[in-house]
Amino acid sequence: MKVSTLDSLLQSCKCPRHFKQLLSQTILTGLITDPYAASRLINFSSHSTTLVPFHYSLRIFNHLRNPNTFTWNTIMRAHLYLQNSPHQALLHYKLFLASHAKPDSYTYPILLQCCAARVSEFEGRQLHAHAVSSGFDGDVYVRNTLMNLYAVCGSVGSARRVFEESPVLDLVSWNTLLAGYVQAGEVEEAERVFEGMPERNTIASNSMIALFGRKGCVEKARRIFNGVRGRERDMVSWSAMVSCYEQNEMGEEALVLFVEMKGSGVAVDEVVVVSALSACSRVLNVEMGRWVHGLAVKVGVEDYVSLKNALIHLYSSCGEIVDARRIFDDGGELLDLISWNSMISGYLRCGSIQDAEMLFYSMPEKDVVSWSAMISGYAQHECFSEALALFQEMQLHGVRPDETALVSAISACTHLATLDLGKWIHAYISRNKLQVNVILSTTLIDMYMKCGCVENALEVFYAMEEKGVSTWNAVILGLAMNGSVEQSLNMFADMKKTGTVPNEITFMGVLGACRHMGLVNDGRHYFNSMIHEHKIEANIKHYGCMVDLLGRAGLLKEAEELIDSMPMAPDVATWGALLGACRKHRDNEMGERLGRKLIQLQPDHDGFHVLLSNIYASKGNWGNVLEIRGIMAQHGVVKTPGCSMIEANGTVHEFLAGDKTHPQINDIEHMLDVVAAKLKIEGYVPTTSEVSLDIDEEEKETALFRHSEKLAVAFGLITISPPTPIRVTKNLRICNDCHTVVKLISKAFDRDIVVRDRHRFHHFKHGACSCMDFW
Repeated sequence: MKVSTLDSLLQSCKCPRHFKQLLSQTILTGLITDPYAASRLINFSSHSTTLVPFHYSLRIFNHLRNPNTFTWNTIMRAHLYLQNSPHQALLHYKLFLASHAKPDSYTYPILLQCCAARVSEFEGRQLHAHAVSSGFDGDVYVRNTLMNLYAVCGSVGSARRVFEESPVLDLVSWNTLLAGYVQAGEVEEAERVFEGMPERNTIASNSMIALFGRKGCVEKARRIFNGVRGRERDMVSWSAMVSCYEQNEMGEEALVLFVEMKGSGVAVDEVVVVSALSACSRVLNVEMGRWVHGLAVKVGVEDYVSLKNALIHLYSSCGEIVDARRIFDDGGELLDLISWNSMISGYLRCGSIQDAEMLFYSMPEKDVVSWSAMISGYAQHECFSEALALFQEMQLHGVRPDETALVSAISACTHLATLDLGKWIHAYISRNKLQVNVILSTTLIDMYMKCGCVENALEVFYAMEEKGVSTWNAVILGLAMNGSVEQSLNMFADMKKTGTVPNEITFMGVLGACRHMGLVNDGRHYFNSMIHEHKIEANIKHYGCMVDLLGRAGLLKEAEELIDSMPMAPDVATWGALLGACRKHRDNEMGERLGRKLIQLQPDHDGFHVLLSNIYASKGNWGNVLEIRGIMAQHGVVKTPGCSMIEANGTVHEFLAGDKTHPQINDIEHMLDVVAAKLKIEGYVPTTSEVSLDIDEEEKETALFRHSEKLAVAFGLITISPPTPIRVTKNLRICNDCHTVVKLISKAFDRDIVVRDRHRFHHFKHGACSCMDFW
């Protein structure tokens, strides 16, 4: 058999039996010993894995006496490309060297590509040295693969040196260096290479569009795109530009370009369709999304899992949860973790918490995104207890929480006032050396401030290297809420010194600080400064702060004039602040006038009815009190009951006014008797005017002593050992009598007590309060 005959027979070989017959013939005739014939045989078998298993080709190769370089290259190339086993290719190179075979200009590119596939710079440098010693370092193909290796391994500087030392540069050389800078995200260097290219092709332009898109340089990307001539614009050019717009939150522009792309007759693939669907999700354009969905079906790319995930996200983002679920159910085995997570997030986005739960617990496997999505969903829908329970379950499963889970869990602790768990999460972050960014640190500061732990909050604040405006806001608001008004205003001054620009939330904190201490002149100054100096338009909350500030100071007429001058309709909080000030300063005439007006405007608002009722009760007008309560009953308005919470030994306990349901109620009532006896010695006299009921004084005193915050404090005296402060959270404003009682308890029992009411914190210590009796 001749070599030419072998080539002809190999070309006509169609089944394994024919190949085995040919192999037998080459062995019988001795043709197998011919290096060229052997190379043709190995080349055919290694590329025909449907006919010949690769291990069979290896057996043939291992029986060859002196395989030539082409044969070695063929086996190494097959390991890399056909078997996806670059490691085996490199092992064969060691055998190649041991056999004293001589490499050629194709050997090192194959091996360097193996190193690139393994991201192994060390092995690549060894091969670089071998190429130099073998005299192939000047070959443009070798140099191009060397540049690609170094770029893939992140050593763009080394790639640049190879480029600059190359005796010959071709278009691939320029594109390879450019690709390295693009991959590294080095915009300026990539631009220099692109501008210096003697000839630019579409591949280079597409790389630059993609880079500019990632870096937010949309205008530069569009200029490159426009510079690519019509016929040279390929699908990748269009896809990169559509993706650029979508990545930079320019959904409308992405969709316009996508429609233009389709109109130009350019074929679309799943990549650009996914970008278009993401743009539809961003602008909540479900109709456009349905059109893109139909196009995907038409061109036959609807079965790609990335596209199914984009469709699930689109439909759930637009509230079309049934359509999202249909896509999910039709996915079958194509679904991946992203599919499940997208569907869970979709249910949570639409408020279908139970459906999300069912899907979550039926997942075949969960990743950190699954847990975080569910925890975040609970927190966003105010299911704070469920969020914390799931966070703790996440720990039991050994899943390391990400930023989303930590922020959600800490936020849940903030709302439930579960300081102990919040501190545990903070310790967990420190113990596990988790990365703490601005968002997470700010959430910790907010949690500590809203639990009354100012020192802990400031410790986190001062440890931060980078502080955003939200961080400063959390500290300014927190200090004001905790009664450290002077420190809050000083912090605002420090914020401006750092060059951080305050926003409308910053001034909510600053005006709130003034409100908490009755600093009327300061409040006026900051309000005017916000508008005229910082060019921030005052919103309803800023006006509400000013009305409350003026009202608390007794400037009721000025407060009402400010309401009348507001450029927007006053809200419930603003009117409520003025009505409350009328009661505080006993301006019954204005109070009655406003109260009557407000319950007509908003007959379903319990606060207006209660304030007006209290104004009448303070005058002893019980007939009017009964009239107001009749109106409340007629409209189904129910007064929000006072509720106080306290955390003890990791459990949150809740008390309502007059509550007798707590398991330790007997111990609590005994403690209340002990408190009453001690307070009598301190000269305490109940403020019975707080009780807006037509009952005798003794009954009023009993009702007063069963307010929810007093029950909670009594429980704290029983269960929380000193020096740990007693921390109570109340849903309404603390009344005058409770404020007096808790001050006296802090002195009589030598206990630090922190009460967080609807508006602020009260830090009671040695018979004094941080609010200085102004609240």
